[in-house]
Amino acid sequence: MTFAALDVSPDLVAALGKQEIFEPTAIQVAALPVLRAGRDAYLHAETGTGKTLAYLLPLFERIDAGLAATQLAIVAPTHELSIQIQRQCTDLAQNSGRPLRILLLIGGTSMDRQVEKLKKKPHVVVGSPGRIRELIGKGKLKAAHLRAIVVDEADRLLHEESLPALKAILQAAPRDRQLVFASATQDQKTRDTIATFAPGLVMLEAGEAAVNANIEHLYIVCEERDKPDVLRKLLHALKPERAMIFADRADTAELVAARLAHHKIPTADLSAAMDKLDRKRAMDDFRSGAVPVLLASDVGARGLDIKGISHVFNLDVPAQSKAYLHRVGRTARAGAAGQAVTLVTPGEIRLVRRYRNQLGIALTRVELDHGRVVAIDDSDWSDESD
Repeated sequence: MTFAALDVSPDLVAALGKQEIFEPTAIQVAALPVLRAGRDAYLHAETGTGKTLAYLLPLFERIDAGLAATQLAIVAPTHELSIQIQRQCTDLAQNSGRPLRILLLIGGTSMDRQVEKLKKKPHVVVGSPGRIRELIGKGKLKAAHLRAIVVDEADRLLHEESLPALKAILQAAPRDRQLVFASATQDQKTRDTIATFAPGLVMLEAGEAAVNANIEHLYIVCEERDKPDVLRKLLHALKPERAMIFADRADTAELVAARLAHHKIPTADLSAAMDKLDRKRAMDDFRSGAVPVLLASDVGARGLDIKGISHVFNLDVPAQSKAYLHRVGRTARAGAAGQAVTLVTPGEIRLVRRYRNQLGIALTRVELDHGRVVAIDDSDWSDESD
């Protein structure tokens, strides 16, 4: 299957080629004809399966570049995800030669500057629900010409304090606007809420992503209190080009960030305790390669797609196999090889067995030996029940 076979506009096909994207993913194949027909839809597929392009391609085709009005609004739960989507929109517009104006609207930045940019009538706005609602309420962002609204990471936006803002945005748009929801996960509460907005919604699903065969899965056993030091030693031993560390507990993240800084290992921290400008700076430094290590929680990293990650480290071990799969899927993208290293306590060994059994993957036990990572026999653990 090719994008041309799906009747994607030649200029957009050429734009994808410049990003070395030549074959559509399963969710893109499912979504393109439905969204092109103007139907409301829910795109449900695993992280990293191309959901953003699945809705951008057909919605871009509907934007009239000659109409000086905002025609597409994309709402996301985090600033990092909003920035990522805005960059994807900009790349698609520039590489296709479409003269579209894309504007990022998030909190933590000057509203006056955003209001000034809104005077240029952007065709597409991307941002957080709170800031978009505020600008609509002030009459600075005109919703009268919105043809489509996308709610990315819908499960999160429909469950949290952002729901009132989201409702206000939808109510301000024309009644015939197209609604697109996208998420890697879903539950009954999310589906019930969406049904109130879009009763005729089409559910589009792609099968769960298989475990990437290019990922080498390792684990090392240590005590909880020793994890920060073991992580530091692993970074020195493995010398990752670009690494992502998952630490879900704020106290753990703070300790690790301080320990790595003390040992002069540059680290970008997406801790929730940081302010918005710091978070943006952290992401920019990591994306540019200026800082080789990114420290994040599952929530902080949600929806992010960062190229060139060679290693993923699990400091706080995910209890669910699906969460493990999401995390390690950050590495070995686009045919590259990658390593996933999980630090477990003796009491967490059962989770290693769970990953093996439920995901069908081989996890190799390793230890540090004079600054080197070496594989060791783990048969002592194999006969223990989960």
